[in-house]
Amino acid sequence: MPVTRNVNIWTRIDKVSIVIFLLLVIIGWFNIYAAVYNEEHTRIVDLSQRYGKQFVWILATFVIAVFVVVIDTRFYFFFAYFIYGFLLFLLLLVLFVGKDINGARSWFQFGSFSLQPSEFAKAGTALALAAYLNTTRHDLGKLSVFITSVGIILMPALLIILQPDMGSAVVFLSLFIVLFREGMSPYILISGFLMLVLFFFTLIFNNTWLALGLILSALLLAWIVTRKWKLLLLAMVILAVSSLIVYGFNSLVIKSLKNEHILLISVLLSGIAYAFYFYNKRAFSLLAIYLFLAGSLAYVNSVNMAFNTLMKPHQKERVEIMLGIKSDPHGTGYNVNQSIISIGSGGFSGKGYLQGTQTKFKFVPAQSTDFIFCTIGEEWGFMGSFVVIALYVMLIIRLIILAERQRSDFSRIYGYGVVSIFFVHFFINIGMTVGLVPVIGIPLPFLSYGGSSLWAFTILLFIFLRLDASRSEYLV
Repeated sequence: MPVTRNVNIWTRIDKVSIVIFLLLVIIGWFNIYAAVYNEEHTRIVDLSQRYGKQFVWILATFVIAVFVVVIDTRFYFFFAYFIYGFLLFLLLLVLFVGKDINGARSWFQFGSFSLQPSEFAKAGTALALAAYLNTTRHDLGKLSVFITSVGIILMPALLIILQPDMGSAVVFLSLFIVLFREGMSPYILISGFLMLVLFFFTLIFNNTWLALGLILSALLLAWIVTRKWKLLLLAMVILAVSSLIVYGFNSLVIKSLKNEHILLISVLLSGIAYAFYFYNKRAFSLLAIYLFLAGSLAYVNSVNMAFNTLMKPHQKERVEIMLGIKSDPHGTGYNVNQSIISIGSGGFSGKGYLQGTQTKFKFVPAQSTDFIFCTIGEEWGFMGSFVVIALYVMLIIRLIILAERQRSDFSRIYGYGVVSIFFVHFFINIGMTVGLVPVIGIPLPFLSYGGSSLWAFTILLFIFLRLDASRSEYLV
């Protein structure tokens, strides 16, 4: 196949993505100015203020974007593992020599400038995952390929958890969307979603009633599959007898098991009796239902323990406030409460630029970083918020289109990595400002204040635009 190399990259780079990128960066800069506006420092390029520093970082961003584009695409393919390994090293190093900011050792301090390696690790992980799946022909049906792919995703996430920075770590899970696109069983993605739903249900509802609901759902599903009433009644009798035995043993001997523990043990004991039927009738569908039920009950019993032992108190409170279990408008829930007030007060058309009272009087903490969307909602109203959300949706859709037209597997897989990371950042950040998801502290791409996030998102995006611009030159 003939190889063409005399191509002007700048004429082939996607202009739609560039325009959206520029609009988001400019909107972000002006809203950072509004969020931290100081009447004594009204110049938007005042370097003593955050908006002045952001201006410098924006200028550096344009230089970085040009640099990323002029590099040969083969560099990103052949050095993907090296980039990934180097960033893993930085994530490990920051645990020992990093600076503590807001309770997390996530930053390297260079004078007055701080750098957060976890932001750049997202691009490195997307590159490594693309390189690996490209060389293995993305055969995710093989257990070894699937486990290695998951390992590539989870390794940086685990190092970031040690910082601890749960918000940044959660973003890496978005790369499971890439695995799904490349052939991962949809049941794994569905199971992950159901686990998330069950996690919240476990915290909201009484665990005994939730366990009974799961058992009844499994029995109903078994009847739909078999349409045999006698089999269903037999299963119920076996489960009832097992429950009575375990309940009696607990009452007389153990005296410490909760009702949900009794139900789990009863289902596991019933499985011994069911196993004979599963084996003789080759009832694989019923076996799958039983395993799902047993796994769900075990998960329900483990959630509370994990929630109370693995999560920090402020993280637990954020989840409880989001679910309505707890109300603390002047404590942990203050940020979200003020954020909702700020966005709601903007109405349809907003209060006007630099006229936001919630913004002006600093009612919302972190308003130039994690809660930058509050400024947009208050000063620009529904219309301004709609425009910003529309720009993100357009960018994500555009990147999906670009990813699907790639001739190289590496470029397509990396493209979906970019899409996944942008989508999760966009969804979680805006979701937490309106109380739909817990506050986990991740920036809004291109809008939030900060050099590390701005540069990292720029690198993430422009590597893909560079790959797309040279998609007809050669395949890697």
